[in-house]
Amino acid sequence: MLAASTRFMSRRVTALNRTRAIARHMSDVAGSKPPSGAEAEPVVRFESTLALRNFILNRPKKLNALNDEMLALLRPKIEEWDNAELCNVIAGTGTGRAFCAGGDVQGVVQAAADESTRQKAINFFKQEFDLDLLLSSLQKPYVAILDGLTMGGGVGLVAGAPFRVATENTVFSMPETNIGYCTYLALTSDTIKGRAVFDHGFATHYIPSRRIPMLLDRLSNLETTDRTTIDRTLEELCTEREQEEPLPPFVGEKRAALDLAFRHDRVERIFTELEGLSTNPSTEISEWASKTLETLQLRSPTSLKVALKAIRLGKTQTLAEALNMELKIATAFCNGASPDFGTGVTAVLVTKSKGRPDWKPSSVEEVTDEIVERFFSPHSKYLANAPTVELDAGRGASERTQLRYTLPTEDDIRDVITGADPDSGDMGYTLDDLLEYYHDSRAGKLGVAEKILEVVERKTSLVDNKDGNYVWLRWNP
Repeated sequence: MLAASTRFMSRRVTALNRTRAIARHMSDVAGSKPPSGAEAEPVVRFESTLALRNFILNRPKKLNALNDEMLALLRPKIEEWDNAELCNVIAGTGTGRAFCAGGDVQGVVQAAADESTRQKAINFFKQEFDLDLLLSSLQKPYVAILDGLTMGGGVGLVAGAPFRVATENTVFSMPETNIGYCTYLALTSDTIKGRAVFDHGFATHYIPSRRIPMLLDRLSNLETTDRTTIDRTLEELCTEREQEEPLPPFVGEKRAALDLAFRHDRVERIFTELEGLSTNPSTEISEWASKTLETLQLRSPTSLKVALKAIRLGKTQTLAEALNMELKIATAFCNGASPDFGTGVTAVLVTKSKGRPDWKPSSVEEVTDEIVERFFSPHSKYLANAPTVELDAGRGASERTQLRYTLPTEDDIRDVITGADPDSGDMGYTLDDLLEYYHDSRAGKLGVAEKILEVVERKTSLVDNKDGNYVWLRWNP
């Protein structure tokens, strides 16, 4: 009798919760609509369906590029949802062919050009990075759906999400060196598309676009915030690689060449390494190296050097530290530490000029260490008015879980083989042992076996088992 009564009360509470959720959904959708008679669509739509809260970036003609209005709307609503009892999952999506193509930087450059409005430009970046940090520290699980262009500031919105879903429509890029601005994520501004975004670890799952409505429906019906359950829900909708689908772009000898060229801490040495690889006997390597060198030589030399230093520093920083470094870089550009931000935005977005913009300095050799330090030194006059990115009082930064649900990294696989992983034990691993270990630890996640085979082929050799059988894997330096 008591058990029956408990089940009845449980169903009643669940029904009540869903009724409240539907009421909140109607309220949120109504609140996101423009006033009666107005023609303008809201730049962000907010939808609540049962336990799911979904923000929808809604500037499709601008590829959902972030502006001040969007940032002002997003933060308070996301904070509200994160504290809402009936919210179990927060999702982020976009309208049209983009999730978010970055920040609406044309207006930012215009504001930065005038000293009287320059602080407004700097505050735009502060709002953007504040939102990035908030999204990385949510108590509720955050599922970012990269169904379309995800570039620049759009990457910032998803980089801290524990769940990042790529589709066949995903185009992932950090194009800032192409417009004279930079981040720690990239030098070349190359794009990665579709399943490759998952293969290379930028997304945690790959789900066909046609299944996204089904995914949102399943997330709305979850009555838990347990991340493992959400991971399994996503995994059920993933698909294996089709035979006609291309392999990831950076595997095998091309990946080895990339690691060789980009291991250096000075841009000049990267250029020299690529020049050498452009004469490699392998056509695949020589063509890749020549194209990459040509691409880098089109980029802002100042941004290349600033980006490379930021990449090296960011590797050992917390997310908050990295975002504050980014904000200092943005502030320095706005304050005129380099003219290349304005030059690049004008060339790419305003005049849409072809060819190489008029960068100053025009070559990496001319970009001195003094110029680079304008963006990093605590004594730089270009950073005197730099604001700080920080979480609100009472909200602690959560554990960084960006890699927990993705494919294992090369470093992860190395640590298991060498015994540096505390869970790997002290026995040698055969290939079958390694595959079994990751099958168990990643709960049969799709794509893991393919990733392990690529890394093992490129980075290991076999060790004699003292009986003539070469079976144990050894990690090659």
